[in-house]
Amino acid sequence: MATCVLLMLREVSPWALASVVASVSLLWLVVWTLEWAWWTPWRLERALRVQGLKGTRYRLFTGDLRETARANREARKKPLPLGSHDIAPRVQPMHHSTIKEYGKLSFTWFGPTPRVMIPDPELVKEVLSNKFGHFGKPRSNRIGRLLANGLVNHDGEKWAKHRRILNPAFHHEKIKGMMPVFSTCCIEMITRWDNSMPSEGSSEIDVWPEFQNLTGDVISRTAFGSNYQEGRRIFELQGELAERLIQSVQTIFIPGYWFVTLSSNSQQQRLIHVQLHIQAFQYMKICFINYSLALFMVL
Repeated sequence: MATCVLLMLREVSPWALASVVASVSLLWLVVWTLEWAWWTPWRLERALRVQGLKGTRYRLFTGDLRETARANREARKKPLPLGSHDIAPRVQPMHHSTIKEYGKLSFTWFGPTPRVMIPDPELVKEVLSNKFGHFGKPRSNRIGRLLANGLVNHDGEKWAKHRRILNPAFHHEKIKGMMPVFSTCCIEMITRWDNSMPSEGSSEIDVWPEFQNLTGDVISRTAFGSNYQEGRRIFELQGELAERLIQSVQTIFIPGYWFVTLSSNSQQQRLIHVQLHIQAFQYMKICFINYSLALFMVL
């Protein structure tokens, strides 16, 4: 029997064998795409509606991405009224309109993945403490890991290990020791605001970049022991990288798309990431030396 099979394989031409392999691969790709983009979302939507949840209808591949982008553009066309605290329609217009139409317990679609909004704390507790397996964080793709790959994204043992490492840094006494640094940074910001004011009348201040500077100043002084001006470049690189990556993930993620180097955007992202790593390594090296000296003195 084995001899017959070998003889048959020898008689088959390489081109015929290659065409069979290509056909099987293409068929597998089509089935996988249908499972990922249609059958799985359809089953999930049916299961959600059976449980009484309401939400938007699934659209092939994109879900609610187009509607979300359109709602974001419309919400940002006009400024927020002065003194208004109703920011939900501006920061999450798609979720706001979905809740108004379908109720608080509803769902939208991020590509082929449903996003369920759960307002009840008891339901949230039930989801997080169920006995059928832990509720893991959503897997981030290669683009997302460039922007944030820390404790917030970890699960299981890796999360526990990193949490143990970070715990001493957020001890109550440690935080109390940082209060003078917080106070100094805030005083400098208020002084800078006072100096920018005219002698008479009033003036407007864009507080968004000011609070970004304040956050960076606090992190630099507490973590690196340097002034924010010296570490400004690393925060600028982080901001630029975040802006480019957010633009990249506003469309549906296509597996393998990251490796297609057809746009200069990818090259710029890699360049920024390399520069960021170089400067971060320099800061980390200084911190490691200081930490080692302090540990040696304690021991």
